Amino acid sequence: MINDRYKGFADNLLFALNIFIIILLLAGDHLSIPRWLQPVGRVHPLILHFPIVLLILAMLMEFFRFRSAFAEEKFYQDFASALWLSGAIFSAITAIMGLFLSREPGYEGGDVQWHKWFGVGIVFISSLIYFERSKGWYNAKIARSASIVTVVFLLIAGHYGAGITHGDNFILAPVMQNAKPLVPIDQAYVFKDVVQPIFENKCIACHNSDKIKGGLMLTDEKAILKGGKDGKLFVPGQPQVSLILQRIHMPEEEKKHMPPAGKPQLTAAEMTVLYQWIRENADFKEKVISLPAKDSLRLAAAGFLKPAEAVEDRYDFAAADENTVKKLNNNYRVVYALAKGSPALAVDIYNKNAYNPKVLQDLAPIKKQVVSLDLDKMPVKDAELKTIAQFENLRTLNLNFSDITGSTLKDLSALKYLRSLSVAGTKVDIQSLAQLKAFRALNELTIWNTELSEADVQKLQAANKNINFIEGYKDDGKQMKLIPPRVQNTVFVFSKPVPFVVTHAIKGVQIHYTTDGTDPDTVKSPVYQPGMMISRNTTVKMRACKAGWYASDVVSYSFFRNTFKADSIALLKATNERYPANGAQTLTDGELGGMDFGNNKWLGTQQDMELLLHYKTPIKPQTVTLNCLKIVGAQIFLPSEIQVWGGNDQQHLKLISTLVTGPQKKNDPNVAEGLSCKLHEESALSYLKVVAKPIAKLPAWHYAKGKPSWVFADEIFVN
Repeated sequence: MINDRYKGFADNLLFALNIFIIILLLAGDHLSIPRWLQPVGRVHPLILHFPIVLLILAMLMEFFRFRSAFAEEKFYQDFASALWLSGAIFSAITAIMGLFLSREPGYEGGDVQWHKWFGVGIVFISSLIYFERSKGWYNAKIARSASIVTVVFLLIAGHYGAGITHGDNFILAPVMQNAKPLVPIDQAYVFKDVVQPIFENKCIACHNSDKIKGGLMLTDEKAILKGGKDGKLFVPGQPQVSLILQRIHMPEEEKKHMPPAGKPQLTAAEMTVLYQWIRENADFKEKVISLPAKDSLRLAAAGFLKPAEAVEDRYDFAAADENTVKKLNNNYRVVYALAKGSPALAVDIYNKNAYNPKVLQDLAPIKKQVVSLDLDKMPVKDAELKTIAQFENLRTLNLNFSDITGSTLKDLSALKYLRSLSVAGTKVDIQSLAQLKAFRALNELTIWNTELSEADVQKLQAANKNINFIEGYKDDGKQMKLIPPRVQNTVFVFSKPVPFVVTHAIKGVQIHYTTDGTDPDTVKSPVYQPGMMISRNTTVKMRACKAGWYASDVVSYSFFRNTFKADSIALLKATNERYPANGAQTLTDGELGGMDFGNNKWLGTQQDMELLLHYKTPIKPQTVTLNCLKIVGAQIFLPSEIQVWGGNDQQHLKLISTLVTGPQKKNDPNVAEGLSCKLHEESALSYLKVVAKPIAKLPAWHYAKGKPSWVFADEIFVN
């Protein structure tokens, strides 16, 4: 079937390839593959299926070769011989490529070694069968045994090869591993039971001890913290600059997107878990239940865990009248539903100067519905606890830094559902807290920053074993760093001036701030005073300072005024399907997207972003501000240019403003920035068209050089 001259050449080639494989094996770690030869090794996964098919066909024919029907059939014998020769040659070539590939970084471990030895074993066995199958001692029994052995070697080599490519025990995992039972949320650890399973399901295939792609292993805490050849995997507390989040949010077609295209991708819920875990400093030992009930990481993790056995609150009362709730909301009191569709209400009272006992008495019409009451830093007196005791379904009560002494604390024992009570920063003492025995449902008491000694707390704990006493910070004499100030504002986009409300957990703290973009210092920067108003687009930077403490980190909050709200808004060009958010409405919903471009609050595109705003009553705006994102590592840059067109006829708009951002640099900080265009038009306008252009070609220093940048926007403001 094969010309004798070609057959002789092929026989010699097969023999030479076997010798070359032996040399490569003997060379071992002394072998260094030159750079120009590395592409040859990387062809290994592409052609390995071809010799497998040839050898399987050859083995089938070999198994039946000595049957009387085929023994004298020349074509059958010649074709089987040709299959053996072709299969052996191509398996040898594939093995050589694999040996080249195994010398590259990232291919270590047991799976690689087993795959290598069974792979070269296939070459040696198939070559031996080919050269010996015409000898007199070679009979049907040997032929069948050789075929079976070759099949076994193929299966084992394929099993370990699949493990290298797709993860440990890829082939047999579905039948050998049962689905892991969900861990109850009250027993779960954030990393071990939520984060690590994400790595195992979506990342370990390429980042394990056998295949260390990019020098990165994700198998344990030490390896994860070490990172890979591109640096640390994440920066605790800074998700916006963390490499792992940049890679998973890259467009799938990008070379550096992870997991690679064609592999199972992370879900939105999994991305959220990783983002929140890193944002909260990536603790490897923290339990889920130790996080606050409304903490973003705890809420994200809950979707991967079994609910705790405890039964959720069931409210047997009707919802309050909506008009009554609306009337009770004012500039010192907020009343809101605890959850969508729930009759339970939460009340926050926050203006100290406006507080008086009547503020609580006015809540009588909704006393059955109030389950959470926040009186933090309000001048509440002991006598007012009788009024609070009338909120019969109250579960959570915050009296931190109020004026109570605890003398009438027993009045609250009538609250049969009260579980959480906070009296931090008050004048309670061990005598007043002896009344806790009368509380039936209380399981959490916050007492930090009180006059209670350690011995007092131990006595209270011994007498009330069902209550968790939260003591907070204990002064050990060492200078510590203050936590940053906290802004209580819930709305950062406004049409009328709004009060700027800032708090801090530590008494006596001074909060220094700036509004000019510079970082505040403790000498020249003004000190925050209650009553400060925000009336225009403003970015406030703050830090907390106090004698005996290190100043806090600087935190920044941006406020945007939107005087003219459009009657309608439309996208003239569709954004990328990966970042659709809520369509055009995303730009006018008043919700800022923060620094997480994967949170479904940002519109993203690599084309011109074009949007059209319509005003039924013509307006005379002076500025248009588009809030954009910049994360250099994720290929997201500020628009190279923003154009604003205006007029009263949608089809005949004229250019009324252009903003060019200028060159952007490699080490620029990641920011969400409002880009303002001053308008050069005095007549009233019914239509505004805004065009945000990406950078056409990224600079040579960027990994995506020559490609267009991404433009991300979350809000537009017209003033």
